[in-house]
Order: sequence, then C-alpha cells, then structure tokens
Amino acid sequence: MTPIIRTAAEILRARRADPLPLLGLHKTRMRCWPGDIDLFLELNNGRTLSLFDIGRFGLAVRIGLIKVLRQRRWGLVVAGSSVRYRARIRPFQTFEMRSRALAWDARFVYIEQSMWRGELCCNHVLLRTAVTENGRIVPTARVVEALGTSQTSPDLPDWAAAWIDADATRPWPPRM
Repeated sequence: MTPIIRTAAEILRARRADPLPLLGLHKTRMRCWPGDIDLFLELNNGRTLSLFDIGRFGLAVRIGLIKVLRQRRWGLVVAGSSVRYRARIRPFQTFEMRSRALAWDARFVYIEQSMWRGELCCNHVLLRTAVTENGRIVPTARVVEALGTSQTSPDLPDWAAAWIDADATRPWPPRM
C-alpha cells in the first residue's frame, strides 16, 4: 500500500483508540509489503523513515496534536534524525511500531520510535521535531499549552542529550 493510504488508515485507527497523555506510548502493527523492499529483499531504509512518519501521525492524533494543528493552522517538521538499523524486516513480515515523545526543549520535541518483531528491536530512531507557524518554529511551551496541559519536560536521557550536543558541532551548511 502506498504511504498516503497507510497514513489515512493509521489516522482512522488512532481516532478510534483511547487518547494518550503527552508522553504516552503509541503502538501500531504494520506489515512489510513488496513495495517497501529494496534489492536485498528487506525493508528499505528510506521506506523505514516513511513508515515512522505514519506512526508519528497516529501518535499525534492520540495525544490531541492533530486537532490543535488544524485549529491553529500549524505544521510539523522533522529537523534531524539518527537511525540505528539492527535486524532485517522481510516481505510480508508483521512488526509493531512504537512511538513516543521523549522530551522537549524550548524549540524542539524529541521523539523516539522503533520497530519490533516480537522481542527483537529491528531499528530505532531519535527525531528532532518542531511545530511551525508561517515558516517559523512555535515555542514548545505554546504547543504544550495548546494541548491543554502544563506538563514540564522530563530530562533527556544522556544518550539523546549527547546526540543533540554532537549535532550542534556539525557545520551548516556542510562544507563540501
């Protein structure tokens, strides 16, 4: 199935599911279809990121963010990611995707997602995401308030903070 159909199906499933708190864990089952594979007959790394997009839509529906985005005409962006691939997902295999907000700072929400076959974690991604308005980042305090909570961010795990610190040293634009 194409990502747009999968995204619509995920949004419909998420609408029927119970709401989640801001730091809740969203789980969804997926299948690796032939259109998802590469020449090595496994889930393509680019498609993996597209499927993670779908999982984030489900999470956003369940925490109430999609409703807020529509009301305020805000958008979502990914500003960075770090992915680990550890086990193959083959055609027709099912897997469970897990998605949750890990923490946030003044500008970004850090989300972690993973794909599991039973107890085996196949891959894991840490994402730096933001909500935007007219091409500018909306401060996370405004987003949290719009979600109807005054919750403060938990501390970032050391590994996530280290990634953020390391990424800050990366030259931009790249020097090619």
